[in-house]
Parts: sequence; structure tokens; C-alpha cells
Amino acid sequence: MNVTRENIDALNATVRIDIAKADYEEKVDKKLREYRRTASIRGFRPGHVPIQLIRKMYGTTVLVDEINNIVSESLSDYIKNENLDILGDPLPKHEGHSFDPENSEEFSFTFELGLAPEFEVNLTKKQKLTRYLIEPDTKMVADYVDNYARRYGQFITAEKSEEKDMLKGTVASADGTVMNEEASLSVEMVKDEEIKKEFLGKSAGDTVTFDIRRAFPNDYEIAGLLKKQKDEVKDLGGDYTITVREVSRFTPAENDQELWDRVYGEGTVNSAAEFEAKVTDEIKEYFNRETEYKLRTDARDLVLEKTPFELPDDFLKRWLLKVNEKTTAEDIEKDFDHFRDDLRWQLIKNRVAKNNELKITEEEILDEAKAFTRAQFAQYGLHYATDEQITSFARDFLKKEEEARRIAEKVLDTRVLGIIIDTVKVDDKTVTPEEFNKLFGNK
Repeated sequence: MNVTRENIDALNATVRIDIAKADYEEKVDKKLREYRRTASIRGFRPGHVPIQLIRKMYGTTVLVDEINNIVSESLSDYIKNENLDILGDPLPKHEGHSFDPENSEEFSFTFELGLAPEFEVNLTKKQKLTRYLIEPDTKMVADYVDNYARRYGQFITAEKSEEKDMLKGTVASADGTVMNEEASLSVEMVKDEEIKKEFLGKSAGDTVTFDIRRAFPNDYEIAGLLKKQKDEVKDLGGDYTITVREVSRFTPAENDQELWDRVYGEGTVNSAAEFEAKVTDEIKEYFNRETEYKLRTDARDLVLEKTPFELPDDFLKRWLLKVNEKTTAEDIEKDFDHFRDDLRWQLIKNRVAKNNELKITEEEILDEAKAFTRAQFAQYGLHYATDEQITSFARDFLKKEEEARRIAEKVLDTRVLGIIIDTVKVDDKTVTPEEFNKLFGNK
């Protein structure tokens, strides 16, 4: 067997594998003898089937399997032994080759390789980044407090209906053929202003007649009101009547001890001032994450800009087309710039990690999983979850191989970006939330 490489250019090469009969004959014969020992063919005792018959029945299949194994192992060993840093997977090149195992004893296979480029990451204090420090204002703090009050609010029964209220009762068509005895009608959602006024000031026992199409032009809204499917209401219209059974009003929670305990845990906050301070810290923590996210994003963009190198684009496009069977060449072309930037970042990240001998520990991975879990808990208002609970959920999360790999990759990203940020000059700049948001809006 002979394996040779031809370098087309710095980023593309071909590897040719020439296989002679001596490379596979012994393996094929051994496999056929194994078949003979176990083959069950009518007219012959097990183990006594003539080898010529076994060869005729299974010879080609066994030969193809062994050739494929030899090619795969030889190519893999060659890439490893030659320390070739390849991108994607080798692509078989069929031009100039024919594989005819029934009429030939020697075979040749050629594979195209996409090679990783040679490059260096050279950043200095001459390159600059900006860390945007976001300051929450009093209105934002007040809005957060109000949001918590609404999140933990409740519905109460009111005497007279107002615009924000919900009327519960029976809705029926004028002829009585359509009826929902458990209807909920939001006064605020009524589109026609004249009809909306008819729903104001109503009490339990009152009735209101209204044109359902003028009040709710949307089929989905009518379907919800009548508890029907959208297709069932497309032809409905005319006058309907609601007989009010209850006026339901949403009331935000009071800014008191009960609310503070529900948000942050019992006894954590004991006054409105402490609650505002805690909310302010929460906002700042969120903003700190946004600040660091922006800084890391800018660091990634900077190193991509300052570390130019080419990739074997044509090879990568063909490889992507091969490994994504449902993707078209047009789809790949459309998304290729994004893919190329991701691949360039992956190569740069690996180079920085190697140059700095970075090792990701299990503890770092667990800490990142805990941070992710804590953020998930906070999203659902569970700020008072204990460290034990967070750790338990994080460990369960890491039992999923794909999630554990994603977390490990995120840790590596963060570590590498930290090195890049430490290498360049970083200036702090205080901005308002509005100014910070505009930084993303302009991109």
C-alpha cells in the first residue's frame, strides 16, 4: 500500500491511497473462513460449505468492507502521523478512479483535504476596547418595583366595571344558538370605542348587547370569547349578549413585607428603601452581565479583525453541502460568511488556548453551570433558591453530554476572551441604558 500527498496550495491538498492485492488478501480470506464456520446453507453441514461457494456468495461484499476499512484507517493514520491540521472531513475525489472489485485487484482512492492556515495572534496595548458601564436611573428602579408588584398581584371582585376589568358570565347569540356560559370578556380588548363604553359601570346581573364583529374584528378573539376553534367562528356575526356574573379586576401587590418576602425570601428585606436597594443591585447585576457581554463581543470582533487569514472556502462549501443533506448550495452561500467567522474564531480561540496552556477544570464547568441555573431561577422569580438547590440542578444539567460540552465551550470562550481583553487597552465609559442599547442598534 502506498499513501502520497500532493499540496495544491497552502490550504488545499489531496491524499492518494493505492491498495494492492497483498494489502487485503489475507484479511479477506480470514473473514471468508469465519463465514464458512457459521454459514447455514441448505444441503451442507455447518462448517463444511465449500470455500469456493462462500467466496462466490460473500466475496465481493467482504472485499468491499475490508477495502473501506483499510482506506479509512490508512487515511486517519496518515493525517495523524503527518500532524496535518485539517478542517472538516476529507472528501473523496472520484475523478480518474473507478472501483470495480469484481474485475480488479488493485485500487486507488484520492481524498481532498482542507488545511488549517498558519497564523499568529498579535495583539498589544495599541489596540483599544471600551467597557460600557451602565447606570440605572430612578425611573428604571421604579419600573422594576412596579413590575414585581404586578407579577405578584391578584384578581379581585369589583362592584362596577372599569376599562381594565374582565367581565365574566354568559355570552350568547341573539337567537340563542351560540352560547358560552363561562366567558371572560376583557373590556380593554374591545376595539369599537362606542361599544366599549357600554361595558363600563356594569355590575353582576347586568346585561350588555353588542355587535360581536364590531367589538372583536379578529376571529381569534371571537373564538376565545366563545370557546370555539377559529374555523368555527368565521361566519359568525350580529348581536350577542353578555350576562355579567362577576366583574374581575387585577390589583397589583402592595409594596409591603409580603411582597418583599415573596420576591427575595422571608426576612431578606424589611423596608421599602431596602427593597429599592435590592432591586437596584439586581439591575446592576444584570447590567454588569450586559457590560461584560458587550466587551467580550467587541474583543472577539477585534481579534478577528486584527488576525487576518484565509480559509479553503471552496472545499468548506462542498464539505458543508455533503454533511448537510437537506441544505442547498444557495443556503450555504447565504450563510457562509457567518460560518467562516465562527470557524476563524474557533481556530483563533484554540491557538490562544494552546499558547497560554489553558486547562478547563471540572470546577470551572460546574461554576458556569451554576451561574446558568441561577439566571434561569431568577428569570422565574426564584431569587431565594439555596446554593444546595442551585448546585443540585447544575449537576443534573451537566449529566446531559451535549449541554456539558456547550458549557465547557462557553468556559473556554470566556477564558480566552479574558486573555485577549487583558492584552489590549480597555477604557471605561459610563453610559445610560438608552445609550448602551443604541450601541447594538447601529450594528
